[in-house]
Amino acid sequence: MQSLRFRLLAVTLVAMLLALALSGALLGGLFRDHVMRQFEIALTAQLDQVTARLEFDASGRPRIDDRALSDPRWTRPYSGLYWQIDEWNAGTLDRGVLRSRSLWDAVLPVEADPLADGAVHVHRNTGPQGALLMLVERTVRREGSGDARWRLLVASDLGEANDAVARFDGVLVASLAVLLIMLGAAAVAQVVIGLAPLRGLQRALAAVREGRTAGLRGRFPTEVQPLVDEFNGVLDRNAEIVARARTQAGNLAHAIKTPLAAMAQAAAVIERHPERAGESARLVQEQVGVARRHVDWHLARSRAAAAHGLPGMRVAVAPVLAGLLRVMRQVHAERHLAIECGAMPPDATFAGEEQDLQEMLGNVLDNACKWARRRVQVSATAQGEHLQIDVDDDGPGIDPARRDAVLARGARIDESVPGAGLGLAIVLELVTLYRGTLALGESPLGGLRVGLRLPGGGGR
Repeated sequence: MQSLRFRLLAVTLVAMLLALALSGALLGGLFRDHVMRQFEIALTAQLDQVTARLEFDASGRPRIDDRALSDPRWTRPYSGLYWQIDEWNAGTLDRGVLRSRSLWDAVLPVEADPLADGAVHVHRNTGPQGALLMLVERTVRREGSGDARWRLLVASDLGEANDAVARFDGVLVASLAVLLIMLGAAAVAQVVIGLAPLRGLQRALAAVREGRTAGLRGRFPTEVQPLVDEFNGVLDRNAEIVARARTQAGNLAHAIKTPLAAMAQAAAVIERHPERAGESARLVQEQVGVARRHVDWHLARSRAAAAHGLPGMRVAVAPVLAGLLRVMRQVHAERHLAIECGAMPPDATFAGEEQDLQEMLGNVLDNACKWARRRVQVSATAQGEHLQIDVDDDGPGIDPARRDAVLARGARIDESVPGAGLGLAIVLELVTLYRGTLALGESPLGGLRVGLRLPGGGGR
């Protein structure tokens, strides 16, 4: 059953039922023990009265005057209260040598058991007319009678005691049943009231789905509020992604308007002046390159924005860097640069897309190789939950006053060096999207150091 209400009610009711059942059994048992204990005490008091009234005649035979006993039930046949005297002599038991009139012609059939003088034993047995009896017995000895002993028995019908216990059990069961109903009603009310805020949460979710609100609004219990806050955070994140996507789409459309217009004009020139087709073709190729760079720029931004914060994104840095170094050695082979990898934790990872890591490191390495004289070196360190990658070259470096300017989109230090001026700007944009930092500084090799601080892990 998937209903939370049903689960709570079922567990609560089962727990209450078990608790009340155990309580009823315990209380019933305690009451029965108390009643039987009081019954035994009263019966022992009757035994003491019979013992006190026991006399012996001149021949040593026992006798009891019934009139000396206070309870009238001793004289009423089968009244439920009986006494009896048995004789022990030379190991032989003679039952019922004396007995109360209430026994009439019956005898209490109690098994013979060793009993010290004065000690009291308690038995339960069947008596006259099949009634269940409680019996107490005591052995007495007459001084000067030798081995002769007398066993005094007093018995009483347990019917009234059992009836009292049964009445108590009935009242107890009825009371516990009423209590169970009341507790069940209280549990239902508790579940209904306790789960009521979930209906408010459902209405708030419906409002979000229907577009009436941008988030879950309202007052919620302390236990639910963290869930509401997390859900609102997800909604804000999605809204941010949608807004960023719209902005990116608008920026991309705006960026390729000029190349498209230029290509359209070149096509018109070719149509009017076929002899100028070569010049127009070069213009088209140039504008296609510009449009492609803009598309790559915005695709990189979109990919980084989508990957940022995505759980489970981990890219090993060493293989990516090794592949880039091989490419750079081939691209700049004619310059005979020493492109080296310095300190590198083998298990260093980047928390993002592999293509974005290649884009950032590729642009930084390519820029370093363009300006280096003889040597480029890359190193990485793991700093807690971040990854620090430093790219050093032995080129001319950049004046500290101009370092911020070179990060601007389209900025170029030297027009004689090929490029569109987008490399470091793209890197800065991607690093910012990953909530990292890009820093330009002095390199130990004498040129420029580009430091990338990115989200990562491992390499500790």
